Amino acid sequence: MNKNFKLIIEYDGTHFFGWQKQKDKKTVQGEIEKALTRILNQKVKISGSGRTDAGVHAFGQVANFYADTNILPQKLKKGINSLIKDPVVIRECCVVEDKFHARYNAVSKEYRYVILNREDPCVIGRLYQWHIRSPLDLKAMKQCCQIILGKLDFKSFESTGSPRSSSIREVFFSDINPLEGDRIEFKICASGFLKYMVRNLMGTIVLAGLNKISVNEFVEILEARDRTKAGATAPAHGLFLKKVNYS
Repeated sequence: MNKNFKLIIEYDGTHFFGWQKQKDKKTVQGEIEKALTRILNQKVKISGSGRTDAGVHAFGQVANFYADTNILPQKLKKGINSLIKDPVVIRECCVVEDKFHARYNAVSKEYRYVILNREDPCVIGRLYQWHIRSPLDLKAMKQCCQIILGKLDFKSFESTGSPRSSSIREVFFSDINPLEGDRIEFKICASGFLKYMVRNLMGTIVLAGLNKISVNEFVEILEARDRTKAGATAPAHGLFLKKVNYS
């Protein structure tokens, strides 16, 4: 009997060429499909909630796939986790309605970005945070976070090649706060994201934190709808897909 399985996946993106399957390159989607094909003895294609770029991590990527099997979801989860030797873990596996689609049914996504803000770099955890030596103005950065709330055109923070019909997205939540150990965490939840949107936002918000641009100039960059006006793309390794939300 053909069933629709939903997966919640955690992975370290350091040594992957992103989520999406690519020929002759190691990707998260590709490794999971290999494991499923071996377990189920049938060709399996999984659909993710969206792409994550090379080096980006995830706590809660969501995917679904159809398979003709009587294997229980819990056993399937254990089987995938035992076969994949890379830093990928299936956190949940369950059978869902046939009409469920990980990408098309998603109503919002949550990302977090971590910065280490101190003079000295670190060894432990260096692959999961962006090291910035100069002190950051948290107040200015928080003001920028408030400016991007609501339904806005984020063309200034979109990299070329974004698969979209519109650059308008709705941001439901955006804030930045200190963590223990000289770290700062940026959190954002939106209806969807353009290519490199979170990393481009982070790179520009950091400019405000370094007092290289004012908060008013950040507004001008947003309104310009011109990627060349915004800051550089923040490194991939500080970014995490936290959660995908469904109605």
